[in-house]
Amino acid sequence: MKVLVTGASGMLGGAVASLLLRDGFEVRTFQRRASGVRGAEDLAGDLTDRSALARAVAGVDAVIHLAAKVSVSGKPDDFHRINVLGTADLLAASRSAGVQKFVYVSSPSVAHTGRSLVGASAGPAEPEHARGSYARTKAQAEILALEADDEQMPVAVLRPHIVWGPGDTQLVERVLVRARAGRLPLLDGGTALIDTTYVDNAASAIAAALDRMEYISGTPLVITNGEPRPIGELLTRICLAGGAQAPRRSLPGWLGRTAGSVVERAWRASNAGGEPPMTRFLAEQLSTAHWFDQRRTRSLLGWTPEVSLDEGFARLAAHYGGSTPRVRH
Repeated sequence: MKVLVTGASGMLGGAVASLLLRDGFEVRTFQRRASGVRGAEDLAGDLTDRSALARAVAGVDAVIHLAAKVSVSGKPDDFHRINVLGTADLLAASRSAGVQKFVYVSSPSVAHTGRSLVGASAGPAEPEHARGSYARTKAQAEILALEADDEQMPVAVLRPHIVWGPGDTQLVERVLVRARAGRLPLLDGGTALIDTTYVDNAASAIAAALDRMEYISGTPLVITNGEPRPIGELLTRICLAGGAQAPRRSLPGWLGRTAGSVVERAWRASNAGGEPPMTRFLAEQLSTAHWFDQRRTRSLLGWTPEVSLDEGFARLAAHYGGSTPRVRH
């Protein structure tokens, strides 16, 4: 089987492409810059370029779509153009090319309205209630993907939750940068329980979807390690692994959420580049529980995570050239 993996220059996309190659698949990658995945046919291109999409899907049997604009800030039109219109065009190009399986990699944020999620299932995507441009446009794209599901081209939707590991720039590096700058407070003592997913586990779940399409098409599934931990413990272990000072200050959650809203507005008004140090969405993520019941996911996928959180943190510490002491939990 020949598989197209979009977004393979990212940590998770690269891990998926590499795993498929090890399993004997023929892999083509598609992203704006070189993926760096050895053994893959690398195509450079943009989701907004229909001719490039047509070249990318030509002759492939399956598509795993991970490419997206991922940020806590930015122009809403940019998110819509890449995440929604790009996904719609890729779905159309895949159907025209005779693609037989399509896996859309979404996010649990599409169904997160700011309230705690405790042992939750994968609820429906709700663009009108999603928090921020990223979550809103991923929700819209997920709906498009599910609407495209049929016998000719089954579509699976997987929502890996907070994926991290060595080389991660979305979570780990941001935590370390803020910790080293003294800008990583805990909210409500860091007691909220959350799920995360070690990158190798997320990759193996996504790869497993190709063989389980008859069981999972048309139904979104959340992917996690299934080991909810207090957010304070997770942040501390990332900091210890990366040689940074663990967070010590704690602020009330309501204050963090209010401050996030104020900072976001001021950041937009100033036209400052980059990302604001705090947003309301980030404060909600740091102060509310969000963990998921994994029994249905594991049953339908025929999959279980192989790397525990403890092993994952040991690998992260090795990546940074040290070792991480065990934290009680």
